[in-house]
Amino acid sequence: MPAPQIVAHSPDGIKAFGHVDTLIANATIEDLRAITRNLLASGSPGLASAFTDAARIRLRQTKLDGIHAAPSSSLDNTLARIRSLYGAGMATIGLRWGRDGSMAAMLAVIDTDISQAIQSCKEELEGGRVNDLTAARDAVNKLWVSVQESLADVKSWGGEFPFERAASSIEFWKF
Repeated sequence: MPAPQIVAHSPDGIKAFGHVDTLIANATIEDLRAITRNLLASGSPGLASAFTDAARIRLRQTKLDGIHAAPSSSLDNTLARIRSLYGAGMATIGLRWGRDGSMAAMLAVIDTDISQAIQSCKEELEGGRVNDLTAARDAVNKLWVSVQESLADVKSWGGEFPFERAASSIEFWKF
């Protein structure tokens, strides 16, 4: 039988939950990600919305408190190059990689990031926080074209398509 949880208030007014705080303090980032995803996926529809609201509040607070990262010029250059490739529909066009190599692993991470970004965009639309639906549709269409071009290129050399999740997320996105 688990020990009872004790609810207390921290100095900043946020409720602290005994064993939960201990778990958060000691779990790995991978464990926390998995726990959060499972909780949000299995919870009520309002839970994901409440989580997003709490995250926005927290991120605004930390930014106002001066806690933020500063990108290096190397990151700026890398992002500019990647955005150029994506913008030209060439994210993976012409590249070759093995099924189990480090490139395949990195592309799987990118696929997950794209899928998460698509989900976030869906939530922004549903929450009424998008002002220009035409621009949003254009962006989704450009992403779809890029993904399809990548798929065709990968098929041409017999590789494993790296953006299955992204393709599925876009394909079933109706707005």
